[in-house]
Amino acid sequence: MTSALPLDLAALQAARARIADSVLTTPLWANDPLSRELGAPIHIKLENLQRTGSFKLRGASHKIDCLLRAGQAANGVIAVSAGNHAQGVARAALVAGLPATVVMPANAPLTKIESCRSLGAEVVLFDGGLEEAKAEAERLARERGLAFIHPYDDWDVIAGQAGVGLEIIEALPQAAQVVVPLGGGGLLAGVALAAKLQRPDVRVVGVQADAVAPWRHFLADGGIDAVPAGAHTIADGIKVKQPGALTRQVIARHVDAIVTVDDNAIAEAMVTLLERTRTIGEGAGVVGLAALMRGLIPLSPEAPTVIVISGGNADMTLVGRSIDYGLASSGRLMSVAVLTPDSPGRLATLLGLVAGHGMNVRHVEHRRGELHVPVGMTEIILQIETRDFAHQRELLEHFARQGLQARNLIGSAG
Repeated sequence: MTSALPLDLAALQAARARIADSVLTTPLWANDPLSRELGAPIHIKLENLQRTGSFKLRGASHKIDCLLRAGQAANGVIAVSAGNHAQGVARAALVAGLPATVVMPANAPLTKIESCRSLGAEVVLFDGGLEEAKAEAERLARERGLAFIHPYDDWDVIAGQAGVGLEIIEALPQAAQVVVPLGGGGLLAGVALAAKLQRPDVRVVGVQADAVAPWRHFLADGGIDAVPAGAHTIADGIKVKQPGALTRQVIARHVDAIVTVDDNAIAEAMVTLLERTRTIGEGAGVVGLAALMRGLIPLSPEAPTVIVISGGNADMTLVGRSIDYGLASSGRLMSVAVLTPDSPGRLATLLGLVAGHGMNVRHVEHRRGELHVPVGMTEIILQIETRDFAHQRELLEHFARQGLQARNLIGSAG
């Protein structure tokens, strides 16, 4: 890793210029609510507002431009992706007038599959994970004579993603720290190059999902950790088990720290982003915010930190579940089971107690005749909106004073 990297600042700027008409310069938002909550100047780079909903359009557009200039895309292009890279390639190919094929895992979010089809791409669904789908894409590329566009391990793709970093430093020259989602490493490598080649003192941090964290010890020992075969995370966009060889070269030189966050933190960050910006971030897109909310990354009261929200293509069914998950894990939603005599007026009394604490009941359910519910009793399940865990404890303590047996089913009020 001691040889010179093939990308310098001029190459990154040239890449940005080539695709300027195809991508948006996304907002860099100095977010006051988050700054107050976290005690430091927080700026959000909203790549979830990029065309196709993620930064992936940048790298795909630049790669296709390079292929066209080299005369290497006559029969079209092919890519493999769980969604965002596929959509970026589909749109970039459509703009360039090229046929596109995208190989996607059969369990990829339906919204991302349909988005690729709406952009004119042929979608090939393949049973198995991304690694297996990649082998199928490479086979089809050979069979059909298509140009394969790697989602992250390609210098042209990395140069395209670097536009995010160029825009950050251009808009906020005094940025002290940039926090970036980390999967295969294409975005982090591009942003790190763009930042460090202009401002070597800028601290660059990568954030990965704890369940799929091959980079966990990379900066310490250069090794890539094995990921269990059944590993799952709601951050599907960074669910990459085999990081790139090229991205490793950049990250080893230009990234200062790598941290991990669990799905609990990611879900809470999705809720926080929605509340603070009124925009949606997918799980992979908000891991940087999750890391800051968990206190995993040092902040300075004077030095601006930039969080890259890398994408917003969340499955709407997952968004709903993630919001409830995030609310529960932050103490704002509880499900409590209360055992009470099965007699008239008991439910009204119970609801009155809840209302007296300024809480809102979202759902009510009765359980009778189950083995854990004594004859003559009923278990009432209440799903309740609360302020925080302290608020929940108040209610549970009140129930106890009334002689009611209550269990908190989905959160810890302690």
